[in-house]
Amino acid sequence: MKTILVTGANGQLGNEMRLLAEKYQGYNYCFTDIAELDICDEQAVDAFVAEHQVDIIVNCAAYTAVDKAEDNVALCERLNRFAPGYLAKAIQKRGGQLIQVSTDYVFDGTAHVPYRETHPTSPNSVYGSTKLAGEQEAMKYCPETMVVRTAWLYSSFGNNFVKTMLRLGHERDSLGVVFDQVGTPTYARDLAEALFAAIRQGIVPGIYHFSNEGVCSWYDFTQMIHRIAGITDCKLKPLHSEEYPAKANRPHYSVLDKTKIKETYGLEIPYWVDSLKECIDLLQGANN
Repeated sequence: MKTILVTGANGQLGNEMRLLAEKYQGYNYCFTDIAELDICDEQAVDAFVAEHQVDIIVNCAAYTAVDKAEDNVALCERLNRFAPGYLAKAIQKRGGQLIQVSTDYVFDGTAHVPYRETHPTSPNSVYGSTKLAGEQEAMKYCPETMVVRTAWLYSSFGNNFVKTMLRLGHERDSLGVVFDQVGTPTYARDLAEALFAAIRQGIVPGIYHFSNEGVCSWYDFTQMIHRIAGITDCKLKPLHSEEYPAKANRPHYSVLDKTKIKETYGLEIPYWVDSLKECIDLLQGANN
């Protein structure tokens, strides 16, 4: 029976992996967050992986506060760049495999067609640069690494755009939302299902892209969040990016081409609106 270590288990994706673990029996699971394992401590990582005889690591841990990252470069480097390297070295000693979760921010967002895995990377933020470096460290130290880039992640867990827009929709009469940045929302549960598909079928190393199907702007995303949730008293106003200043640069175009992951693992990926409805139904059920 293989042992799977999931790091960042208290985050959005980590929590979804934990839930799905109940469905996918037949593995030993180790779910860790900072309290159980500091992945920035190379010796601690090495010892944990050896002691628990880990076969597969799914690294869901990351520094994801995009604007704060601009001022916290050292911490961002430790968690996003060096830690994946430590995990890769430790699992390589065991002859195991690593799934490293990455981001659309490795691109600058100037494309006009969906990004394939082979598209040249050019991050323009600390977050994007450190995540790209993390991909490179992981693949350098463990050739059996699967990098999965995703975008616009949300779930019923943690803090995310969907929860924020639901809260503000109830609190405010009007809300300005950026309309000139487009991408695809990704339900963390769908991503977790894709990662389990790879684990169960056999991880094929390489870089992959995953998001839900379809394309929208943040403004469209918010309109749909409010429509599904039945929020009618909050007027939405489309904003240009420059009207909503942020410390870090955001990609204007973050659409990912998912052909490779669909063909490799035979995935059928849900449409973003359908997954959003599933998540909001969960959230509203929890509040009733």
